[in-house]
Amino acid sequence: MQQQQFQHTPGNSIPVTFTDDRNHIAAARPIHWFDANPRHFTGADRAGTTILIGGLTVFQDELLEAGLETGGCKIRALPCPDNQAFQLGKEYGNRGQCNPTYFTVGNLVKYLQQLHEVEGMSKEEIVKRYVFLTAGTCGPCRFGMYTTEYRKALRDAGFENFRVLSFEAGEGIKDVNGEGPTLAITPKFVLSLLRCLISGDVLNLLGYRIRPYEIEAGMTDRVLTECRDILAHAMRNKKNMLLALYKCRRKLQAIKVNRLQVKPKVAIIGEFWAMTTEGDGNYHLQRYLEAEGAEVDIQPIMNTVLYLLWFVDFQFRQFLLLPDQNNVKEGLDFTPMKKHFLLWLTRTAMNGWFALYSRILGLRDYHLSDVAELARLSREYHSSEVTGGEGPMEIGKLISYVKKNKAHLVISVKPFGCLPSSGVSDGIQSLVTSRYPEANFLPIETSGDGAVNVYSRVQMALFRARKQAQAEFAAALADKGMDATDVAQQMEAKWSNALHTPPHRQACTAANLVNQL
Repeated sequence: MQQQQFQHTPGNSIPVTFTDDRNHIAAARPIHWFDANPRHFTGADRAGTTILIGGLTVFQDELLEAGLETGGCKIRALPCPDNQAFQLGKEYGNRGQCNPTYFTVGNLVKYLQQLHEVEGMSKEEIVKRYVFLTAGTCGPCRFGMYTTEYRKALRDAGFENFRVLSFEAGEGIKDVNGEGPTLAITPKFVLSLLRCLISGDVLNLLGYRIRPYEIEAGMTDRVLTECRDILAHAMRNKKNMLLALYKCRRKLQAIKVNRLQVKPKVAIIGEFWAMTTEGDGNYHLQRYLEAEGAEVDIQPIMNTVLYLLWFVDFQFRQFLLLPDQNNVKEGLDFTPMKKHFLLWLTRTAMNGWFALYSRILGLRDYHLSDVAELARLSREYHSSEVTGGEGPMEIGKLISYVKKNKAHLVISVKPFGCLPSSGVSDGIQSLVTSRYPEANFLPIETSGDGAVNVYSRVQMALFRARKQAQAEFAAALADKGMDATDVAQQMEAKWSNALHTPPHRQACTAANLVNQL
């Protein structure tokens, strides 16, 4: 009986052996598809290779460029992706990818094309001298396939064998020839990474606190740029970071503000990339809200870092509750208490580091998220075992904002079709808002070309938020028996101080300032 065997090539389905009458299927060992990943990045290549990075806020990408160069590698931060990058991503990428994939790979293709067409570098030279570094994970969504999608798009754009390196936690980027890591995850590297992330977080948070109330338009952005340059210079030249932070504080104090302006506070939560990017990827949502007269409350990157640490501890605690029939737990090379202590120590150190930088720069009355508390708040609606999207963070944050009256509007932003964030988190939020009808919650999806629809929905939600802010301010004035002029005369030193933050009682900053009397 004649037999036919499908031979495996990368990208084929799993092969099977079958007879010509198709009635009997013989057993065959499956040969799974694999991604031929060109990882020719050796220790000898390090001096002549530039590592391209991107995907965080503009300030943090630029600070990472400065901070990580001290490890002996050349780092270049890609510019914030725009709609041209999005179109390139759709042109060369697969159909059905999510928004971050199109913007990220399109931004990379755009940069490489500029090197080739504007700066005159050959494609062979670009492939030899540049690599792209991205995060790696198995992930419950398409994020685990991003590196393969990037390589496919780069190949179709004419950059065959361009290296896309995946950053795996605890492993770094290893030398393919076995000569040791080309970018090792050493304590020094981790400290440099955290220094960039934390200082960038604090600067961003201060910017969104100050900019809505600035008297001279554009002054906050100019000062923040000067602060970024001061910190980058200190990192590159291994200067005292605390002194650099203090210099930034003095510059920030010089900004003139009027915090008696009544503005609604809008919190942005959602999928990590969509809520973090500051460009066309989320329709410039942060700046659009400010242009509409709102104060924006962003999520710092360190909240996500703390969630990841918390989840490691949570998984380990769940593992200890399982029956140990094979004595696996006895073979652990550490005690449970030791692991708990190390994770607790790491989280405590990060919170302390963040608090130190915040104190020096002048970010007052701000604390990173208590992930355990958010998980407790969301437990009735969302299982902590579910790892998709931001886990319990989105649900817990919305409940926290409502219970503590910290925002007049909560916007959850995510890529179109994002299963973990849109399907899971927003699906659950409908139950949350039914139990908290006072919540002003708006879920929006980004697809790269839906700005008009998003802006329209945001404006409708902002109408209610403005009314709430005005009511809080009026109630605070009535409670004190004063008007806005009286408050301005008595508190000029505080409402005009860019770094002054009144104690929180309500979401409206101007109302909190009146309540401080």
